[in-house]
Amino acid sequence: MAEPGMRVLVVEDDPGVREALTLGLSLEGHEVRATESPEEALALLPWAEAVVLDVLLPEGDGFSLLRAIRARSEVPVLMLTALDAVEWRVKGLREGADDYLVKPYSLQELLARLEALGRRARRSEEVLAYKDLRLYPKRMEAYRGERRLPLSPKAFLLLKAFLENPEEVLSKEALMLKVWGEVVEPATLEVHLSALRKALGEPNPIQTLRGYGYRLSLP
Repeated sequence: MAEPGMRVLVVEDDPGVREALTLGLSLEGHEVRATESPEEALALLPWAEAVVLDVLLPEGDGFSLLRAIRARSEVPVLMLTALDAVEWRVKGLREGADDYLVKPYSLQELLARLEALGRRARRSEEVLAYKDLRLYPKRMEAYRGERRLPLSPKAFLLLKAFLENPEEVLSKEALMLKVWGEVVEPATLEVHLSALRKALGEPNPIQTLRGYGYRLSLP
């Protein structure tokens, strides 16, 4: 079975293949978004953990889109195409693809290749960790144990600031500068800290040190 929970962006011009890929990947536990538009694909890129990319697209070619993806992201890209000549595969890999699969393809092989790409990406991905907390900056995801935390963008940045400085006291002003880039109203900080504490649950790791600031600490 492929990596569970991956967000896979499928860029494919054939409606039948697009539908089959969406169904097959979804049945394996992935969240899938599919499009034939390079413009829409680039808009969805920050969401994706992996991309399945066709070479022949109605609004350009997959190699041009691959170059645009690589200019923006290191997300794993699996090219899927009927162009089976060696020079096409070499071109795809040299343009920045991580793997290349020729049609007709086996869904099980595609899933296995995606699994391998996902493992490789996760091994190389930055992770901030403290006790049972883990935060993945590139994916904008945070976990406590195996539970994914439902965080707003500001709460995510607050947790990131704490995980970059575990056991250290951070003043209100320091947190404001890290998250907002400026000093904001104290009430604004308190609202987002409260939301972060609620998402983290108990035992709550964010301690308040009156007159000093806040500290991330767990026994």
